[in-house]
Amino acid sequence: MSYLLDTHTLLWWFHYPAALSPTARAVIADASRSIFVSAVSAMEIALKHRKGKLAFARTLAQGFAAEVGAEGFTPLAITVDHAQRAGAYPAAHADPWDRLLAAQAEVDGLQLISCDKQIAALGVTTLW
Repeated sequence: MSYLLDTHTLLWWFHYPAALSPTARAVIADASRSIFVSAVSAMEIALKHRKGKLAFARTLAQGFAAEVGAEGFTPLAITVDHAQRAGAYPAAHADPWDRLLAAQAEVDGLQLISCDKQIAALGVTTLW
């Protein structure tokens, strides 16, 4: 199984690993697992850092590719298929970041590591 990290999961991995569930921590730490990190998270972190909401994540906001690469994570670009799927979800979850992450997980057959129950309500397989 391959996994996609939700943005909060990625932030917690780098800055507050104790906030992750023991299961999430074990899966992410297992070098035999394929862990993907989305371009969606790069944009969300950079935007929120610029607005002063994620001051603690400066290194990740400014050096996203290097930081996730050093962890052995694989970057995941946003495709037209991802965007179309995200736009087709019911309006129950309005957050565009989460909609794109859910769509990427669904389209690419990844399990999304997230504690967000609203994302799970979209029908995406999550792990926490």
